[in-house]
Amino acid sequence: MLLRRPGFWILIALLVLLQKPVDAEWIAMDQRYQSPGLQTVYVDHDTIRREGNLVTLSALIDWKWMQGNRSPTRFYSTKLTKQFNCGENQVRTLATTDFYGHMGTGQVIGGGGHTSESHWISIESGTLNQGLWEAACGKG
Repeated sequence: MLLRRPGFWILIALLVLLQKPVDAEWIAMDQRYQSPGLQTVYVDHDTIRREGNLVTLSALIDWKWMQGNRSPTRFYSTKLTKQFNCGENQVRTLATTDFYGHMGTGQVIGGGGHTSESHWISIESGTLNQGLWEAACGKG
């Protein structure tokens, strides 16, 4: 029988160990765009999608302490989908999702779409949006 052969179990163990994780690879943004003591912001470079001057990416804000004060919708992390117009130095937030746990884990608490097609804002120097714009547009 195949199940009694040692090579079969070694093959199964290797297949399990070599599987690529399905979780995002969150990489912390440059320190100059972080807010130490408040939050750490991460980018998943695998989510960067380019269409001409428009670039979309996913980011994660991991809060140091629970957000939402005493409301029942308190959370420790927020995933964002942002779109950048690299040529015009503009950004819009397409969606947000708040999670009860750190690093986008636990129960989904809230979130949703936040912009219309025309709701673009200018990138301000030294802000989180500038750091994300640099990651998306390859500047910096």
